[in-house]
Amino acid sequence: MQIVRKLDMDAWRDFVMQNPRANIFHSPEMYQAFERTKEFVPQLWAAVKDSGEVQALLLPVDITVLGGPLRSLTTRSVVYGSVLCAPTDDGQEALALLLREYNQDRGGGVLFTELRNVFDMSDLCPILEQNGFVYEEHLNFLIDLTRPSEELWKNIRSNAQRNIRKAQKSGVVIEEVQSLEDMKAAYAILQDVYQRIQVPLPDWTLFESTFAVLYPKGMMRVLLAKLNGVNIAAVTLLLYKGSILYWYSGPLKEYSEYRAGDLLIWSCLQLGQGAGCHTFDFGGGGKPDEEYGVRDFKAKFGGQLVSYGRNIAVHAPFKLKLSKIGYELLRGTLTKVHDNGNQG
Repeated sequence: MQIVRKLDMDAWRDFVMQNPRANIFHSPEMYQAFERTKEFVPQLWAAVKDSGEVQALLLPVDITVLGGPLRSLTTRSVVYGSVLCAPTDDGQEALALLLREYNQDRGGGVLFTELRNVFDMSDLCPILEQNGFVYEEHLNFLIDLTRPSEELWKNIRSNAQRNIRKAQKSGVVIEEVQSLEDMKAAYAILQDVYQRIQVPLPDWTLFESTFAVLYPKGMMRVLLAKLNGVNIAAVTLLLYKGSILYWYSGPLKEYSEYRAGDLLIWSCLQLGQGAGCHTFDFGGGGKPDEEYGVRDFKAKFGGQLVSYGRNIAVHAPFKLKLSKIGYELLRGTLTKVHDNGNQG
């Protein structure tokens, strides 16, 4: 077994396609999009057999909030979609080796590495914990899209049903983004939303690159809610292996009375069914012991509440403490970035 920092594209894609726990964040396409994103530095770590067969995969993305002299205090590593290993004893052995090598290399270069689990990873928790990745509870909602549309509607709470009908009666319409100009319009809405809630939004280049790389392959869809020709809400979606992920989203506050956010979710469920997806993944619901308005919003749509959690390894404890103090003064902390970025 050896640790490599590059992979043959076919071997990479085959490993991901054959693994039942693989998600879009393990795909070569998502890696390519991250490579084009400002202040995002994706890395590839893999454990392979001498035969070249991939056994474990780790794709951390180093993300910097503030550059210059504050870079070392504002750079963290996020492993969207968590780790991936072959469902065998060899796969688990490879994962343990991979994490040991990774931790030795990271040192204090980043504050911490966060694994965002998309599946139940309890069978791998002993390996993760032994390598310094401490488990934290984190909630999410999953909706089964294999059920009839009528059943999906019945499982939505009555207040959300009323909001959807209100949006429709008020003339709110949902249109799918087809061009880069439309994508810019969606991003403008997200900028307004994230500035209002004082949560950092990734640079435009993330959305430009995902639209360029993923959209042509049917791996990304973007919806805009419009009222009398004015864009009032947006949602970005990632599609892969039958799952549709609710990514970055939000409505303009001044149009909140029209309930475009509720109508967008219903449109997402319909889009997912039309695309042949089996699961709608809400992308996170916060920590169970903390109040979280976005979780309350997502809970209205009848999904199954799960807690696959996150595993975090701290590489620079003293710097992280300084970062928390400084970042709280600006509002929030690096360890409290909202889920995958999505907002109800």
